[in-house]
Amino acid sequence: MNWKLIAQLSLFGLAMGLGTVFFIPSSVEPFCWLVIFITCAYLIAKHAGNRPFLHGLVLGLANCVWITGSHLVFVNRYLESHAKEAEMMASMPMPDHPRLMMALVGTLVGIISGVVIGILSICAVKVMKGSR
Repeated sequence: MNWKLIAQLSLFGLAMGLGTVFFIPSSVEPFCWLVIFITCAYLIAKHAGNRPFLHGLVLGLANCVWITGSHLVFVNRYLESHAKEAEMMASMPMPDHPRLMMALVGTLVGIISGVVIGILSICAVKVMKGSR
């Protein structure tokens, strides 16, 4: 495992975690993630060597720590600027415990995004091998 690469790429998660709290609206966030996922997949394919899927999965979990942590620390600010997400949380189990719901959902999203980054990394490895 290239832990240094994962740590460096996870800083995208920190940037997005803080960015979504303070200035990135929900409508723009998916496009930011698309660019980040493709960039990370390329860099994993280029620098991680073997096990690109595992690198992507671990990166998704590292991102989850940064993003969920940012949202938990600034929960009130996040919910003020993300009315749609606040409304969804209110309709979920334990609506009186937004931090617990964020931690649970954030972990699930981290796993799913890690799988997506892993698959994209495998594809990037295949594309890069084919172009040599």
